[in-house]
Amino acid sequence: MAGRSANGVLTRDGRLLFGTRIARLFGYGFLSVVLVLYLVEIGFGALQVGLLLTLTLAGDAAISLWLTTHADRIGRRRVLLAGAGLMVLAGIAFVLSRDLWVLILAATIGVISPSGNEVGPFLAVEQAALSQTVADRQRTRVFGWYNLAGSFATACGSLAAGLLGGTLQGAGASTLDSYRVIIAGYALIGVTLAVLFATLSPAIEVPRAADVSVARRLGLHRSRGVVARLSVLFGLDAFAGGFVIQSIVSYWLHTRFGLPVGALGAVFFGANVLAGISALLAARLAARFGLINTMVFTHLPSNVLLIAVPFMPTAPLAVALLLARFSISQMDVPARQSYTMAVVDPDERSAAAGVTGIARSVGAAVSPSLATPLVEAAGLAALPFVIAGSLKIAYDLLLYRSFRAHRPPEEQTSGAERD
Repeated sequence: MAGRSANGVLTRDGRLLFGTRIARLFGYGFLSVVLVLYLVEIGFGALQVGLLLTLTLAGDAAISLWLTTHADRIGRRRVLLAGAGLMVLAGIAFVLSRDLWVLILAATIGVISPSGNEVGPFLAVEQAALSQTVADRQRTRVFGWYNLAGSFATACGSLAAGLLGGTLQGAGASTLDSYRVIIAGYALIGVTLAVLFATLSPAIEVPRAADVSVARRLGLHRSRGVVARLSVLFGLDAFAGGFVIQSIVSYWLHTRFGLPVGALGAVFFGANVLAGISALLAARLAARFGLINTMVFTHLPSNVLLIAVPFMPTAPLAVALLLARFSISQMDVPARQSYTMAVVDPDERSAAAGVTGIARSVGAAVSPSLATPLVEAAGLAALPFVIAGSLKIAYDLLLYRSFRAHRPPEEQTSGAERD
């Protein structure tokens, strides 16, 4: 197939997609450290902030659902360019306006990441395109490096935001102005993405041999049932994760222990570096034990650590436990991405990644509005962590029960233990 590398070495398009992943996740980490702090600084209360975060994720889900389920027909590069444009639009609106409804509209239509994680149509389309650049046996390993690159980029973005905010404030800028500069930088990263996406080749599009005449719903045909079940489970996991998105944990550390923006940037730099390393290790575990086993049995202990974080009496202990959790929490991500790409047909990949991704966005959209008031309430600040960890444990057990016998092609042909 044109654009595929049989030996695991990325093609030019693969390298470009790694570049866009790095730029985008740097921007998400850059923004997420200060987003809630900025909204509070311009006068919004906890309920307003929670509403805006929820509508941000809900709007992203609706727009991304349409874009990703049509990407394989209207063109993957066009969809990626549209996403970059929406990212620029949202960044500009947040810089220029303090009106709640203007920001809600911009966040709903545009692309804003309050969590430091992927939003918009980018991830689904990039996963589908990357799957065409390597052989099946190399797919999980490539996704491991892809997630490592993203985690390191998010880490660097978080650190850069903390350093830039602290430097500007130290030079005499107001807290509000320092946050606004960071948000303007987010919009500029969107422009960079558009330039990179414009240079992708036609090789990232759906293979010519794909049958586009089959009946489809949401871009799917043969794999509707599998994708539906995965979507429900992934949505549960994301709903749980929405209680502890990076912006909320940043706000919790700030209110609970008084950590300044520079320290918060350093904390999430370390957290995302550890997350990236854990994602890379997932490829080795998946090669030995299988994708589903890797997803479940690396995720369970990380959720126990998450539940314990708010019960730590000091900032160093809370941060240490948080970092320990991040060191294993992302091992399931490349395995999850690779598994989704493996169990659907090539011409369903953008749609499958999009539908499961949207399920995650919808799940994550509700919980921030519930979590933000809890963080501020005396005696209830631990609840977001407890709820998130408990629901994630339930997700792990349900996933194992439902899919342990549904193995991807590379495991069917060569067994779970392979090179």
